[in-house]
Amino acid sequence: MANVNDKKIADIVTELKKLKYGNLIITVHDDEITQIETTEKKRYQPQGKKQRTS
Repeated sequence: MANVNDKKIADIVTELKKLKYGNLIITVHDDEITQIETTEKKRYQPQGKKQRTS
């Protein structure tokens, strides 16, 4: 298991709380968490087409 300290856990939890849609990627090298990366997605509902009147 990766070497984890309180600072790393706090950073991961903070990023998770901010994320509504997207990804949280935790990179591990030699049993050590070396990077936390987030990708946030913005989602928009499509607007209905307006009917044209003649």
